[in-house]
Amino acid sequence: MHVSLPSVPASFSLPVRIYYEDTDAGGVVYYANYLRFCERARSEWLRVLGFEQQQLLAAGGPLFVVRSVRADYLAPARLDDSLIVLSTIHELKNVSVLFLQRIFREDKLLFTAEVKIASVSLDSGRPMPWPDAVRAQFHNQLSPHPSQ
Repeated sequence: MHVSLPSVPASFSLPVRIYYEDTDAGGVVYYANYLRFCERARSEWLRVLGFEQQQLLAAGGPLFVVRSVRADYLAPARLDDSLIVLSTIHELKNVSVLFLQRIFREDKLLFTAEVKIASVSLDSGRPMPWPDAVRAQFHNQLSPHPSQ
């Protein structure tokens, strides 16, 4: 499958196929599933960077929790569509990271989201700094000029 994407700074892309289970009664992707696709893309990106969330937790590392989401639904995806989730890191702070995520069908932008992820201690539930290795990888992936 070859998908022509517009010129968007992308640090990571994840292909997603739309199945019947992803759609609502009208045959359109159910709105919450776009967030699930974004979650998968962020999780897979972490794996590519060498981090498994369960291993980080076992080593005393943080939980990755969604702090906030701003989403825009621009056009519907439907059964059997082949999509690409593009993810960039827009901002990195001591205890949070802001992802910009876009979902495309070929060159058509269907969905955009800004997702802020916080680093939280499993024991206390309080914010904790990113482990040095995670912070370094996030910093290396930081997009210098993300498109808005």
